[in-house]
Amino acid sequence: MNRGREPRSTYRLQVRPSFDLHDAASVVDYLDALGADWVYLSPILPSRSGSDHGYDVVGHDEVDQARGGPAGLEAVADAAHGRGRGILVDIVPNHVGVADAAQNPWWWSLLQHGPDSPHADAFDVDWALTGGRLRIPVLGGTVEEAANAGDLRVEHGELRYFDHRFPLAPGSADDGAEVDAAAVHDRQHYELVHWTRADAELNYRRFFAVNELAGIRVEDPAVFDATHAEIVRWVRDGLADGLRVDHPDGLAAPAEYLDRLAEATGDAYLLVEKILEGDEDLPPHWRTDGTTGYDALADVDRVLIDPDGEAALDALDARLRDETGIGGPTDWHELIHETKRGIADGILRSEVLRLERLLPEPRPADAADALAELLACFPVYRSYLPAGRQHLDAAARMARAHRPDLGAAIDALLPLLADPVHPVAIRFQQTSGMVMAKGVEDTAFYRYTRLGSLTEVGGDPSEFAITVDLFHARQERRLAEWPHSMTTLSTHDTKRGEDVRARIDALAEVPERWADELEWLRSTDGAGSTGDGPFDALVWQALIGAWPLERERAHAYADKASREASVSTHWTRPDEAFESRMHAVIDRAFDDPGVRARLDAFVAWVAPAGWSNSLSAKLLQLTMPGVPDVYQGSELWETSLVDPDNRRPVDFGLRRRMLADLDAAVARGELPAVDDTAAAKLLVTSRALRLRRDRPEWFTRYRPLDVVDLASRHAIAFDRGGAVTVATRLPIGLAARVDAAPAASAPPGAWGDTVVITPRTPLVDMLTGRRYEGGALPLADVLATYPVALLAPADSEEAR
Repeated sequence: MNRGREPRSTYRLQVRPSFDLHDAASVVDYLDALGADWVYLSPILPSRSGSDHGYDVVGHDEVDQARGGPAGLEAVADAAHGRGRGILVDIVPNHVGVADAAQNPWWWSLLQHGPDSPHADAFDVDWALTGGRLRIPVLGGTVEEAANAGDLRVEHGELRYFDHRFPLAPGSADDGAEVDAAAVHDRQHYELVHWTRADAELNYRRFFAVNELAGIRVEDPAVFDATHAEIVRWVRDGLADGLRVDHPDGLAAPAEYLDRLAEATGDAYLLVEKILEGDEDLPPHWRTDGTTGYDALADVDRVLIDPDGEAALDALDARLRDETGIGGPTDWHELIHETKRGIADGILRSEVLRLERLLPEPRPADAADALAELLACFPVYRSYLPAGRQHLDAAARMARAHRPDLGAAIDALLPLLADPVHPVAIRFQQTSGMVMAKGVEDTAFYRYTRLGSLTEVGGDPSEFAITVDLFHARQERRLAEWPHSMTTLSTHDTKRGEDVRARIDALAEVPERWADELEWLRSTDGAGSTGDGPFDALVWQALIGAWPLERERAHAYADKASREASVSTHWTRPDEAFESRMHAVIDRAFDDPGVRARLDAFVAWVAPAGWSNSLSAKLLQLTMPGVPDVYQGSELWETSLVDPDNRRPVDFGLRRRMLADLDAAVARGELPAVDDTAAAKLLVTSRALRLRRDRPEWFTRYRPLDVVDLASRHAIAFDRGGAVTVATRLPIGLAARVDAAPAASAPPGAWGDTVVITPRTPLVDMLTGRRYEGGALPLADVLATYPVALLAPADSEEAR
């Protein structure tokens, strides 16, 4: 089979030392049998020793030996290409890992030689701030205290602080037996400082607020060439067929970068990890095939949420806040203004002050305050001047409304920030995305807890649900504008796995029942409260969505979620009393027989609705316009929580056996039940992927199909040009039409006389094998076995 320039689908693999490229090669036959078209690899350049994700790159000249090396890449490429499959590789142009200076030769050289290093131009350092020294925030006290305690010492020709190693500038070491480590330190091109000084005094650009990830300047052609020669070789040598660009919003000139990358790779398939806010459009002038799919994820989730639950869930949230004295704004836009301003004034203060230093003199006395306010008010991640000027103007209007006292400063700043070539404008655009990411995804998402599935990467939590008509309109636009953009449901960055969200979505159908359950769980008869009502709701939604799960995973989630929220405890100032209560609540979920029984009973009641939502979401995503990605392991139930939980090892042996057993059973006319084995999800995933890959001519258009009669709000259907998708939505309400408990497939009589009107041509359901003549098809028949159906022209049955 000839590979096309664009994949028909992808399957993401997290490559790491414990699952290297040779291991990836060994599962290509399974992925091919599953129906995936291209294999999608996480970063494979050398990264920090022990790195489980690969985004802390420390070198650019070879494939990471710990991940299988060049032979491993050749092995997976040969395995894929031998089956007509392609290879998509994730690359990281924005930053490098500097946690261990000795592992990164460029960083080591920068520390040793300072501005005279041959690699100095690769890094984004403000040398003038510190008189030519690079600040490194690692100390727990002063330099003198560390030296006097023997923690800072000269050893083996290096300066060492505990396990940290730093080079010595030529000629800077003391001779003799008695070495004054503090004096040697003072002669270096770097300055070790207390870790808390990073917030306001750092002088190098980071990835967000991660001190261990230093930004690099790929806008410099020499830096681009040095960091991309190996990547370009993969494409030119036929080892990789496409690239996924991590965090382009951190770059000084994203459009120019994409142009250069496209030229270097011969216009290979190229995706960008770009998060779009609300109705924001992907810049149409970018040389890219689209995003990594968070925008599609939001569409799928919200069309499955019952809009009628919004008011009751808002009321529950308000009650929880009142009961536990948790203040702060409850309007989403007011909340993110507060959290973004907190980030600009806190962990990213050093970036705001660097912007201030880039302003020409004389500058307003309150310039830093005005810059921070503009960053807090910026409505999207960033602009790409001159494109996106309207976002800067919108930020200025909002900033003036919030802070009228800054009006004069804002007026003075605006012409500079709107000038595409001014250094402060370039830097401001790089900074606004940092503030958005840390203030929204990593803070507000953990405070806005009315329905946890809404706070997902790429989604707008203020948009509670969307109508079927709006879903159709967005897919028609996707097909017209970005037909090869990726779609996804789960990634290494999602806050919750797709099936956790699907179960949480069901709570919107029964907000009063959910409120009753939560009230009991928080009571003294139940597990008790942490003392933070909105956080209680967040944790119990996570537990219910992922249940059953291991105790350690639940505790790890609570630790991260509570500290990211920064309401009742913090990363830098943990509240021991609160965290003790929090962990006690979680322990009671596992250890208290009454709490465990109540939790088990509620999960048993809601899980079938969650499974219905899961199968609907999966089929919608796999068949809607775009290139569907399946995150590793998510062909079965994906119940991960936030990273690193979503990078747990995947049992491919189990999946291989299940797929073989499933295919054999289907050949015998046996269909799997919708249950906790997830065999039904494997059926949906494999049949949709196979049809999408093998019959692309049936996925060339998008036409909404009419669903008619009293239960029509419970279904969504569309025709992709031959392949027809039918999916259930709001399954609890559907079952309630006949006074039945939630079910994975509609109970008898629930659909009534509701029909979906399909083209009048013979069709076969690729899931069940049932045949239909086309036309008005009763949903009671089409969705009798599963909550979804994938109909295709009847001559396609052999593909099952």
